[in-house]
Amino acid sequence: MVTDSTATAINERLHQAVLSSADVEEFLGELARVSARSLSEPGDEILCGITLLRQRKPATVASSSAAAQAMDEIQYSLGDGPCVTASREQVVVHLADLDEDERWPECTARVREHGMRSILAVPFQLDGGTRAALNLYSHRPHRFDERARELATIFVSQTSMALRLAVRFAQTSETAENLKATLETRTGIDVAVGIIMAQNRCSQAEAFELLKAASSTRNVKLHTVASAIVDGLGHGPARTHFEY
Repeated sequence: MVTDSTATAINERLHQAVLSSADVEEFLGELARVSARSLSEPGDEILCGITLLRQRKPATVASSSAAAQAMDEIQYSLGDGPCVTASREQVVVHLADLDEDERWPECTARVREHGMRSILAVPFQLDGGTRAALNLYSHRPHRFDERARELATIFVSQTSMALRLAVRFAQTSETAENLKATLETRTGIDVAVGIIMAQNRCSQAEAFELLKAASSTRNVKLHTVASAIVDGLGHGPARTHFEY
């Protein structure tokens, strides 16, 4: 069983990782390494990967080693496996011995080729359509006993809230960056239209049609043509004053 002091030590390490990490990727990388180190023993290395499932597509966002990531990617290439199932269905998946478990025969056969004998996957509790799981691999059968499963549950429970916040922040930042990029593109087009209006003494609609015609004739995107026109003035690219 896991003692209170062990749980406290793990909790402190994980919270320190949250505070000291510069971004989500760094935090998850440290989580994978802490999980692997805490469960490993001399001569018995545990591998750890973290699967993130967004828009139904799985990807390993962090791992304790390249070998751990390779185990995850075997499952992605097949479209299924214990870690994908744990993420997708939000259930704990435990394969005590790959030689005896028949649930994913092709997956377990390929993972077995790398010397793995047991797998444990524990899902994170996240929001919306985002799913994730902590994936653990061992060269020994029946490696993930009650203590190991309890430790893995602690890793996940202590970091689920932090990961939820990190994913939300990443999604918000991504949305803001996309919106900023869209506004930058729109600004460049609007400025180019204004330049064409001044040069050709035409209406806004006529200027925009001229810009579209140039885009079609040159077979390049509209914002690329617009940027060339704006840059031609020698005052640098158009900028959008957008705060987020």
